[in-house]
Amino acid sequence: MEANEKRNLVHQNAIHVETIRKEQRYQKIHTEFSLNPHRKLHVLPDKPMSRKPKEVIAKNSDFIDAFHKARQEPTKKYTMPQTESQEIGWVSDPLIPSNRHDRRFNFYRFRTDVTKHKESELRAPH
Repeated sequence: MEANEKRNLVHQNAIHVETIRKEQRYQKIHTEFSLNPHRKLHVLPDKPMSRKPKEVIAKNSDFIDAFHKARQEPTKKYTMPQTESQEIGWVSDPLIPSNRHDRRFNFYRFRTDVTKHKESELRAPH
């Protein structure tokens, strides 16, 4: 048998079978999914028109109460300002109640002959 002689189909299939067996012997199949701890996970919300029911979250009232208290404004959390920077604007209620009909504090846009003329001049094509 010469070295340059072509191999027949039986020999080629035997080599192919041997190669596949070697690959399967050293192959590791990973069936468990795990996240990379070094990458940040971005959780995306559902689509707006999705009909999938929302997940029911087990309510832990202590955690939820602490979370809502931490999210409140400082004026609702504390009775007095805790720092000097909180003293500025601590009392944020208006000094007088707002009245939309009081012309001293509400300046509405008025249309006069001059403003109508200038507006039509600006809108006209040049």
